[in-house]
Amino acid sequence: MITTSRDPSSRLKMFAKELKLIFPGAQRMNRGRHEVGALVRACKANGVTDLLVVHEHRGTPVGFIVSHLPFGPTAYFTLCNVVMRHDIPDLGTVSEAKPHLIMHGFSSRLGKRVSDILRYLFPVPKDDSHRVITFANQDDYISFRHHVYRKTDHRNVELTEVGPRFELKLYMIRLGTLEQEATADVEWRWHPYTNTARKRVFLSAQ
Repeated sequence: MITTSRDPSSRLKMFAKELKLIFPGAQRMNRGRHEVGALVRACKANGVTDLLVVHEHRGTPVGFIVSHLPFGPTAYFTLCNVVMRHDIPDLGTVSEAKPHLIMHGFSSRLGKRVSDILRYLFPVPKDDSHRVITFANQDDYISFRHHVYRKTDHRNVELTEVGPRFELKLYMIRLGTLEQEATADVEWRWHPYTNTARKRVFLSAQ
């Protein structure tokens, strides 16, 4: 289930619609005046596996939360460099096939944890699916890219980007679900003010 922060701009609504195209089986819900607790209860009652919430600042999407139901964890990401399908003219239509996933650069223990949180948002694809979604980690920025491919002959493949594209940066993982923010234990949190924070990377083992 995908929703937004309250009173979303038209651009954030558009971004939520584009996210719905990325995840097979996803539904989009207008936030309205619903409290987080009511959202989570409704999702649990209807067998929803994950609740995704996008936030904005002055019309620019800046936050992405993934809450795995019914027991957690909940991962909090900063969003940056968002380019929507809406911004790119003459893009092809999005395939509804279940995508193959490419996870690159998640070699540390925390990296594998984040990779699993993202991977479990997608069902298992069929072998003949021509849709590919990439999460590529470099220096703790996770680049999201979305392509379809077709074979031009028995040796060559032609890739077409279908968007959107964006970068994610993890800043916290909590053990509970989204409405338990005040009580759930923090599994991991980025501390930007420590002396070594700029030099360290957490999602890869290098």
